[in-house]
Amino acid sequence: MGFVVRLLLLSALLCGAVVTSASFMPSQRTVEQFRSAVRAGEVDRVSFQSFGPDALAFVVWSESPLVWHEATGDIADSEGPYTKARLMADVGRAPVSPSVEQDRARESPVNNSIFPDWPFRLLGGSYLWWIAAVWVAVFVVMLGSTPRLATRWAWFWLFTVGQIGALLFLVMEPRPLWKGPGEGITSAKRTEGRRGCLYSIALSFVSVAAALGVGQLVKLVLG
Repeated sequence: MGFVVRLLLLSALLCGAVVTSASFMPSQRTVEQFRSAVRAGEVDRVSFQSFGPDALAFVVWSESPLVWHEATGDIADSEGPYTKARLMADVGRAPVSPSVEQDRARESPVNNSIFPDWPFRLLGGSYLWWIAAVWVAVFVVMLGSTPRLATRWAWFWLFTVGQIGALLFLVMEPRPLWKGPGEGITSAKRTEGRRGCLYSIALSFVSVAAALGVGQLVKLVLG
């Protein structure tokens, strides 16, 4: 895999990581502020979760890929409870129609697969499919290569359980990016699959902490 291609793939994954991290750290807003943003055509994505037949448990919306807000708690305004019917009516009158979907991710928050949600799933439950395609492409490249730092089994665990193994692979294999273009560097000893599995568990905690940190930083700067 060429140096420029690695840079492009890494940039795409980093962009996806920042966007998804930002989406999971939304700023708190009120229903009135949400309705005002919708009327102004500033909202591009809305997700909600129903509570009962029509009441809402929360509303999450974005005003740009990095600016996310949510209304939780008492979902109501001066006109009364803010229901799904009222939300759909407001969205229908918006000068710029945002995408709307019901968020079911929080109803089943546990990921039962070893394959990560990161960096594909936004807080609203929707997915960044183009980022998922990049991740799959890097995963296939890893399986078809002979990595220098670890075996394919070790990288498999770092990609899946470790969450951010794809980023590390693009940075480190077959030659560290900071060394620039050139031939791959040989390694005297490679990490085996069992040790890679243990490393992936530790890396998963680092991944979560990094995502929360990035999301909080974006929130402080743009929120």
